[in-house]
Amino acid sequence: MLLTIDVGNTHTVLGLFDGDEIVEHWRISTDARRTADELAVLLQGLMGMHPLLGEDLGDNIEGISICSTVPSVLHELREVTRRYYGDVPAVLVEPGVKTGVPILMDNPKEVGADRIINALAAVELYGGPAVVVDFGTATTFDAVSARGEYVGGVIAPGIEISVDALGVKGAQLRKIELARPRSVIGKNTVEAMQSGILYGFAGQVDGVVQRMARELADDPDDVTVIATGGLAPMVLGESSVIDEHEPWLTLIGLRLVYERNVGRR
Repeated sequence: MLLTIDVGNTHTVLGLFDGDEIVEHWRISTDARRTADELAVLLQGLMGMHPLLGEDLGDNIEGISICSTVPSVLHELREVTRRYYGDVPAVLVEPGVKTGVPILMDNPKEVGADRIINALAAVELYGGPAVVVDFGTATTFDAVSARGEYVGGVIAPGIEISVDALGVKGAQLRKIELARPRSVIGKNTVEAMQSGILYGFAGQVDGVVQRMARELADDPDDVTVIATGGLAPMVLGESSVIDEHEPWLTLIGLRLVYERNVGRR
C-alpha cells in the first residue's frame, strides 16, 4: 500500500492507496511543534486501526509520498521516513522531483508543492484546460493549460480566515458556525454573517473562475473547474461554475508523483 501525506497550514490529510483506490483517509491538525517521534506515533496509531494493516505496518506500507506547505513539518516527516520507514521508498515533493508539470511562472520555486500536485491530478483525471479551486486555509485558484502546464493562479483569504477576522475585528460580532442560513437575507446577526460568508465566497469563486477561464481558453466553456479542499462542500451548491468535486485531488496527485519517480507498486 502507498501512504500519501498532504500537509497544509491548518490540516494534514493522509490517504492510504491500494493500487489506484484510496481505501482509507484521515484528517488531523497541522502542528509545526510536533517532533518526528510524535508524528511517527500518530501515524502508526491511525494506521494500526485499519484492518488491512493491523500491527504489520512495516510489511504493508510499500511506499510513501509527501508534500507540505509547512517547511518545519516537512523536515520532521523526512526524519520519520528515515528512522521508521527506512526500507520503504519515499518521495517528498520538492525541487528536483519529477512531476511532469511545466511551471510557467516568474519564479517556479515559489509555487506551493500542493498546487503543482493538484494540477497534475486535474490533468490526469479531467484533462486541460482546467481551473482547480482549493478551499483550504487560503482559497487558491490554479490554472492549467490544455497542454498540462501550470500557468499561474489566484490566492484569496480562506473561509475560516474570513470568519475569524470578522469575529476579531468586529466589535459587536463573534465567531460563528460555518453553516447555511435560512435565507440570503439574514434575520439575525449570526445568519447575516453566515450568509455573507457562504454567498460571498460563492460569488467570489464564480467571478474569479469566469475571468480566469476567459484568459485560459478561446472558449471558456472548454475549461473544467474542479473543487477540492476540506471546505469545498460548503460552497458547491451555490457556485454555478464548478464542474467536478474531487475531495482527494491532492492525494491522487501524490500517488501519481510517486509512480513517476519510483514506479507503480
